[in-house]
Amino acid sequence: MKFPEVEDIQKKFEKEGYIADSSIAMAIYLAESLKRPLLVEGPAGVGKTDIAKVMASSLGTDLIRLQCYEGLDSNAALYEWNYQRQLIQIKLEERENKTIREKEESIFSEHFLLKRPLLKALTHVKSPVLLIDELDRADEEFESFLLELLSDWQISIPEIGTIVAQHIPYVIITGNRTRELSDAIRRRCFYLWIDYPDYEKELGIVRSKVEKIDQRLAEQICRFMEKLRQEKLQKIPGVAETIDWAKALVVLHQHHLNADIVQETLGVVLKDMADIQHVSQSLSEFLESVGLTQKPLPEGFVTESAVHAR
Repeated sequence: MKFPEVEDIQKKFEKEGYIADSSIAMAIYLAESLKRPLLVEGPAGVGKTDIAKVMASSLGTDLIRLQCYEGLDSNAALYEWNYQRQLIQIKLEERENKTIREKEESIFSEHFLLKRPLLKALTHVKSPVLLIDELDRADEEFESFLLELLSDWQISIPEIGTIVAQHIPYVIITGNRTRELSDAIRRRCFYLWIDYPDYEKELGIVRSKVEKIDQRLAEQICRFMEKLRQEKLQKIPGVAETIDWAKALVVLHQHHLNADIVQETLGVVLKDMADIQHVSQSLSEFLESVGLTQKPLPEGFVTESAVHAR
């Protein structure tokens, strides 16, 4: 069944260079329409973070990013007091005839707040896209801290009180499943799993992201990557590595793959020495298994798929 609104999302994302299939577009449309957080999980490098970036661009709003890490606490994510400015203010008010309460109200005001990503998102003049990136890297305590925000769109600051969002942000939460996120977080979100793309989708991504790439080269790169992900590797390369490799080969003025150029540029694709050695040891057989030749193809040779693409 086709939904015009979902197709519109796909067109908007495609204009921004992001190839979104119907399941991705549906999840984004529902998250936008119902203002529910969208939890996006999947392997590294498949385009999870880009969803938030493209979403902000297509909506014409700002992207506010909170990068999660082990040990992240509420101060780094929410706010801090600007102690230097507070001290200066205290010095300036030393001779003023104010009560202690009045002085406290003066220095503990929004004027002296250093807004971090979560508070920025809640106080933004227009609904921004809030990207909570790699939440699974943060501690479980930080997840619990997020629950009030994701449920009631408000944050409590002891010195000021409760700040309620005037414009509810669009929230994208990403995770690589380095640990399991809590049920409480999952209940508050819509869910989207993004896997490695199939050959046709990845070819479309490469052609949209890499300018002036030869059709034959794009096809060979995507076939190679498709085969590579079937190997037992320590770190399976994602779409980000495919795009990096394609751009590198264009910079090197390559129009096809062969054993020499693959060997010399494996470090762009593979980020583990054991993986590079594994592929290098059987590179000839590997190239043949995906229908690639070790010798340059004759000038003017056109693949069957390239003919169809025309």
